[in-house]
Amino acid sequence: MQRLLIAAASFALLAGCNSQADGNEVLNEANASGEAASATVENSVAASSATPLQKEQALALMKERHENYEKIGKAMRAAKKSLDGNDVAGVREAAATINELAPKAATWFPAGTGPDIGKTDAKAEIWQQPEVFAKDMANLRDAASAFNQAAQGSDIGAMTAAHAKLGGTCKSCHERFKERD
Repeated sequence: MQRLLIAAASFALLAGCNSQADGNEVLNEANASGEAASATVENSVAASSATPLQKEQALALMKERHENYEKIGKAMRAAKKSLDGNDVAGVREAAATINELAPKAATWFPAGTGPDIGKTDAKAEIWQQPEVFAKDMANLRDAASAFNQAAQGSDIGAMTAAHAKLGGTCKSCHERFKERD
Protein backbone atom coordinates (compact mmCIF):
# COMPACT_ATOMS: atom_id res chain seq x y z
CA MET A 1 0.00 0.00 0.00
CA GLN A 2 2.81 2.38 0.93
CA ARG A 3 4.66 1.79 -2.35
CA LEU A 4 1.39 2.34 -4.23
CA LEU A 5 0.90 5.65 -2.42
CA ILE A 6 4.46 6.71 -3.20
CA ALA A 7 4.12 5.62 -6.81
CA ALA A 8 0.86 7.56 -7.15
CA ALA A 9 2.35 10.67 -5.57
CA SER A 10 5.42 10.42 -7.74
CA PHE A 11 3.38 9.92 -10.89
CA ALA A 12 1.34 12.99 -9.99
CA LEU A 13 4.57 14.94 -9.69
CA LEU A 14 5.70 13.76 -13.10
CA ALA A 15 2.37 14.57 -14.70
CA GLY A 16 2.41 18.04 -13.15
CA CYS A 17 5.85 18.69 -14.60
CA ASN A 18 4.72 18.01 -18.16
CA SER A 19 7.21 15.16 -18.22
CA GLN A 20 4.62 12.43 -18.28
CA ALA A 21 6.09 10.84 -21.38
CA ASP A 22 9.51 10.61 -19.74
CA GLY A 23 7.91 9.35 -16.54
CA ASN A 24 5.93 6.72 -18.42
CA GLU A 25 9.09 5.57 -20.16
CA VAL A 26 10.83 5.12 -16.80
CA LEU A 27 7.77 3.36 -15.36
CA ASN A 28 7.55 1.01 -18.33
CA GLU A 29 11.22 0.09 -17.94
CA ALA A 30 10.75 -0.36 -14.20
CA ASN A 31 7.67 -2.53 -14.66
CA ALA A 32 9.67 -4.76 -16.97
CA SER A 33 12.30 -5.19 -14.26
CA GLY A 34 9.77 -5.50 -11.42
CA GLU A 35 10.98 -2.39 -9.61
CA ALA A 36 8.28 0.14 -10.47
CA ALA A 37 7.97 1.77 -7.06
CA SER A 38 11.70 2.28 -6.62
CA ALA A 39 12.13 3.68 -10.11
CA THR A 40 9.17 6.00 -9.64
CA VAL A 41 10.58 7.40 -6.41
CA GLU A 42 14.05 7.80 -7.92
CA ASN A 43 12.58 9.55 -10.96
CA SER A 44 10.52 11.89 -8.79
CA VAL A 45 13.56 12.74 -6.68
CA ALA A 46 15.51 13.64 -9.80
CA ALA A 47 12.63 15.78 -11.05
CA SER A 48 12.10 17.42 -7.66
CA SER A 49 15.16 19.64 -7.87
CA ALA A 50 13.59 21.50 -10.79
CA THR A 51 10.01 21.57 -9.53
CA PRO A 52 8.80 22.20 -5.97
CA LEU A 53 7.20 19.20 -4.32
CA GLN A 54 3.64 19.21 -3.11
CA LYS A 55 3.42 18.68 0.66
CA GLU A 56 1.95 15.18 0.30
CA GLN A 57 4.74 14.19 -2.09
CA ALA A 58 7.40 15.59 0.24
CA LEU A 59 5.92 13.75 3.22
CA ALA A 60 5.84 10.48 1.26
CA LEU A 61 9.50 10.90 0.30
CA MET A 62 10.40 11.79 3.89
CA LYS A 63 8.68 8.63 5.12
CA GLU A 64 10.53 6.52 2.56
CA ARG A 65 13.81 8.18 3.59
CA HIS A 66 13.13 7.34 7.23
CA GLU A 67 12.27 3.72 6.41
CA ASN A 68 15.44 3.29 4.35
CA TYR A 69 17.59 4.65 7.16
CA GLU A 70 15.81 2.28 9.54
CA LYS A 71 16.84 -0.57 7.22
CA ILE A 72 20.46 0.61 7.33
CA GLY A 73 20.34 0.85 11.13
CA LYS A 74 18.80 -2.60 11.44
CA ALA A 75 21.49 -4.01 9.13
CA MET A 76 24.24 -2.29 11.16
CA ARG A 77 22.90 -3.92 14.36
CA ALA A 78 22.58 -7.30 12.62
CA ALA A 79 26.16 -6.98 11.36
CA LYS A 80 27.41 -6.23 14.89
CA LYS A 81 25.54 -9.22 16.28
CA SER A 82 26.89 -11.43 13.50
CA LEU A 83 30.43 -10.15 14.03
CA ASP A 84 30.17 -10.87 17.75
CA GLY A 85 28.97 -14.39 16.93
CA ASN A 86 31.51 -15.04 14.17
CA ASP A 87 28.60 -15.50 11.76
CA VAL A 88 30.21 -14.63 8.42
CA ALA A 89 27.03 -15.32 6.44
CA GLY A 90 25.10 -12.89 8.65
CA VAL A 91 27.79 -10.22 8.23
CA ARG A 92 27.70 -10.67 4.46
CA GLU A 93 23.92 -10.32 4.33
CA ALA A 94 23.93 -7.16 6.46
CA ALA A 95 26.85 -5.65 4.53
CA ALA A 96 25.09 -6.32 1.22
CA THR A 97 21.95 -4.55 2.45
CA ILE A 98 23.91 -1.51 3.58
CA ASN A 99 25.95 -1.47 0.37
CA GLU A 100 22.76 -1.54 -1.70
CA LEU A 101 21.13 1.34 0.17
CA ALA A 102 24.11 3.63 0.86
CA PRO A 103 24.61 4.87 -2.73
CA LYS A 104 20.93 5.81 -2.88
CA ALA A 105 21.01 7.86 0.34
CA ALA A 106 22.09 11.06 -1.39
CA THR A 107 18.85 11.01 -3.41
CA TRP A 108 16.69 10.83 -0.28
CA PHE A 109 17.02 14.56 0.47
CA PRO A 110 15.47 16.51 -2.40
CA ALA A 111 14.69 20.18 -1.84
CA GLY A 112 11.39 20.56 -0.04
CA THR A 113 11.81 17.55 2.30
CA GLY A 114 13.31 19.34 5.28
CA PRO A 115 12.08 20.18 8.78
CA ASP A 116 9.98 23.07 7.47
CA ILE A 117 7.67 20.53 5.77
CA GLY A 118 7.14 17.92 8.49
CA LYS A 119 8.65 15.88 11.28
CA THR A 120 12.14 14.75 10.41
CA ASP A 121 15.43 14.24 12.20
CA ALA A 122 17.19 15.84 9.23
CA LYS A 123 18.59 19.28 10.07
CA ALA A 124 18.09 22.21 7.73
CA GLU A 125 21.90 22.31 7.35
CA ILE A 126 21.60 19.46 4.84
CA TRP A 127 20.10 21.88 2.33
CA GLN A 128 22.13 24.87 3.54
CA GLN A 129 25.49 23.06 3.19
CA PRO A 130 24.96 20.82 0.16
CA GLU A 131 28.67 20.39 -0.62
CA VAL A 132 29.46 19.19 2.91
CA PHE A 133 26.45 16.89 2.92
CA ALA A 134 27.37 15.49 -0.51
CA LYS A 135 30.85 14.69 0.81
CA ASP A 136 29.33 12.87 3.80
CA MET A 137 27.09 10.90 1.45
CA ALA A 138 30.13 9.94 -0.65
CA ASN A 139 31.91 8.87 2.54
CA LEU A 140 28.90 6.71 3.46
CA ARG A 141 28.91 5.09 0.03
CA ASP A 142 32.65 4.41 0.20
CA ALA A 143 32.57 3.04 3.76
CA ALA A 144 29.60 0.79 2.92
CA SER A 145 31.43 -0.53 -0.12
CA ALA A 146 34.58 -1.18 1.93
CA PHE A 147 32.55 -3.02 4.57
CA ASN A 148 30.83 -5.10 1.92
CA GLN A 149 34.18 -5.91 0.33
CA ALA A 150 35.64 -6.96 3.70
CA ALA A 151 32.56 -9.11 4.33
CA GLN A 152 33.28 -11.08 1.17
CA GLY A 153 36.48 -12.40 2.78
CA SER A 154 36.86 -14.61 5.80
CA ASP A 155 38.81 -12.28 8.13
CA ILE A 156 36.48 -11.35 10.99
CA GLY A 157 39.03 -8.76 12.16
CA ALA A 158 38.93 -6.97 8.80
CA MET A 159 35.13 -7.11 8.81
CA THR A 160 35.03 -5.70 12.34
CA ALA A 161 37.39 -2.86 11.40
CA ALA A 162 35.39 -1.99 8.27
CA HIS A 163 32.14 -2.10 10.27
CA ALA A 164 33.65 0.23 12.88
CA LYS A 165 34.81 2.64 10.18
CA LEU A 166 31.32 2.62 8.65
CA GLY A 167 29.84 3.31 12.08
CA GLY A 168 32.21 6.25 12.51
CA THR A 169 31.17 7.58 9.11
CA CYS A 170 27.51 7.40 10.13
CA LYS A 171 28.24 9.05 13.48
CA SER A 172 30.15 11.91 11.85
CA CYS A 173 27.26 12.73 9.53
CA HIS A 174 24.68 12.35 12.32
CA GLU A 175 26.57 14.81 14.50
CA ARG A 176 26.43 17.42 11.74
CA PHE A 177 23.12 16.77 10.06
CA LYS A 178 20.78 14.82 12.37
CA GLU A 179 18.71 16.17 15.25
CA ARG A 180 19.35 14.45 18.56
CA ASP A 181 16.51 12.42 20.03
